[in-house]
Amino acid sequence: MSEGDQPQSQKGTDRVIAYFKDALMSGELRVGDRLKSERDLASELEVGRPLLREVIRSLAMLGMLDVRHGSGTYVRQANLGTVSDFFTFCLAQQQDMLDDVMEARIGIECQAIRLACTRANEVDLARIGQWFGSLVDTLDDPEAGGRADFMFHRSIVAASHSSSLITLYGALSELLRRSHVQRRKTVYHERSVVGDLVEAHREVFLSIVAKDPEAADKRLREHFAIGDELRRRSLIDSYRKGLRKA
Repeated sequence: MSEGDQPQSQKGTDRVIAYFKDALMSGELRVGDRLKSERDLASELEVGRPLLREVIRSLAMLGMLDVRHGSGTYVRQANLGTVSDFFTFCLAQQQDMLDDVMEARIGIECQAIRLACTRANEVDLARIGQWFGSLVDTLDDPEAGGRADFMFHRSIVAASHSSSLITLYGALSELLRRSHVQRRKTVYHERSVVGDLVEAHREVFLSIVAKDPEAADKRLREHFAIGDELRRRSLIDSYRKGLRKA
């Protein structure tokens, strides 16, 4: 369907959403600002008030606007949890979703760890160290261990102090947390493998403390390579078990 064939309501909806995106990007609208009256905004965007009201209601449900009855509608700080839910719904429909998410994760974390080497403060380092300790203490608990593993990596991204990287990582957080737990359930009984993972995390942490971006990037990529090898082994084992049952 070409743009000219789109229903008028769809065109109007696109125009309203485009207005909010452009206004936020340009700084015309900022968090806490009150929107123009419904009548004025509908007239400016050349849409009906019922359609504008519906779009505003949808954006409010996504946590982007705050409708205060009797006061007006205000721009709201976006809720990262809502963004994460949206990403989860979108990506969960794709085949090989976890592999795709891992590729995105590697890109985000490798840049984040370089920034963390120069930007991490004492609080950041203490938090990363705390989650490393939790990771070691929960080797026999896939759920708690997977969460500690995820939080260790999330703390590294937070230590980058890059709003964009933190937001992107947060949007993928539910999928990443699940992948950490799933991997732990697969390998926690293999002590040698678990030992390798612990040592890899230790080296990653120490490279951040040493403020060495090159070493940190190298250690993190080596850690990801261990994860790839674990997934490969798991796939082979599952296939072999399937053959034995056949």
